[in-house]
Amino acid sequence: MSSGTYWEDLRTASASIPNVDRLRGSRILVTGATGMICSAVVDLLLFLNREFDADITVFVAGRSEADANRRFGGFAADKRFVFVQYDATSNDPAAQSIEVDFIIHGASNANPALYMQHPVETMLANIVGLSAMFDVARAAAAKRVLYVSSSEVYGQKDGTQPYAEQDFGYLDILHQRAGYPSSKRAGESLCVAYGMEYGIDSVIVRPGHIYGPSIRDADNRVSADVTRKALAGEDVVLKSAGAQLRSYCYTLDCASAILTVLLDGDSANAYNISNPHSICTVRELAEAVAHAGGVALRFDVPADATAGVHNLMDNSSLASDKLESLGWKPAFDLQHGVDRMLAVLRESGGRLSL
Repeated sequence: MSSGTYWEDLRTASASIPNVDRLRGSRILVTGATGMICSAVVDLLLFLNREFDADITVFVAGRSEADANRRFGGFAADKRFVFVQYDATSNDPAAQSIEVDFIIHGASNANPALYMQHPVETMLANIVGLSAMFDVARAAAAKRVLYVSSSEVYGQKDGTQPYAEQDFGYLDILHQRAGYPSSKRAGESLCVAYGMEYGIDSVIVRPGHIYGPSIRDADNRVSADVTRKALAGEDVVLKSAGAQLRSYCYTLDCASAILTVLLDGDSANAYNISNPHSICTVRELAEAVAHAGGVALRFDVPADATAGVHNLMDNSSLASDKLESLGWKPAFDLQHGVDRMLAVLRESGGRLSL
């Protein structure tokens, strides 16, 4: 394996899933499987196979088999690792004839800059792609579909209290970047609709701001940018004061939460994914990364900052009570998670692969 530290973190994260043994022998289709969040989900499933002989067949759905083989190279030859050609903007997936027990739909454009470049494709992945997965679930008589939504569905509200699952603020549906949160909202409603009309069981997760070693090269979000700077031994630079309040969560905590909700979440319910020990400002995240990297934190705020590209929520902190009521507990607080992230990336030469 390219990183022994990451393998240890997988062991730690797997212990956070209360009823993990119920995954044994199951068939799980994961879309967006090479993305930041769902690649960590696949990592956990493959770890369970390797360490505990869980006999889970993992269908890895994506647009590029080469990308999947590169990301999961040590497992690509395993008979329980099956690549499925899949485009989330299409309603005619190659996955249509697959026999699966569970579907995790995480395929989505989660890069704010790309929302602006490909708003149509962003919306289609969140609605049409999800609908296609429900069609797969109907054909296979799958037990459950899990939809990876977003904390951005909440919109804006006053104050600094974390959002509980029933809290919703204002969302300007005509804003230039509204296609992402609006289509995530629509995707959640689609989950309920498929349950009402076709009896398909589903659950929803709303991750906050996720960081970790599975960042992709094209990711230009603040957490990814400061990580790359620190890894290169360069000063961490913020383009704002960093006052926005966020729920940060290490990728493997996020992955263990997803599998917990998949197994034990209540049908047609949404669950925030948030680490109560990692609710902090963007500046505090940058300070943690700079500390772990042994570099300085500097500010370079441009006069003509393009606010339209960025998350408009000054407060996007999330309450985790509902998730924790399922028995899940996070394993990595902010500084520990950041330290582990940089350690893994150093061991793997800056690019995580299994």
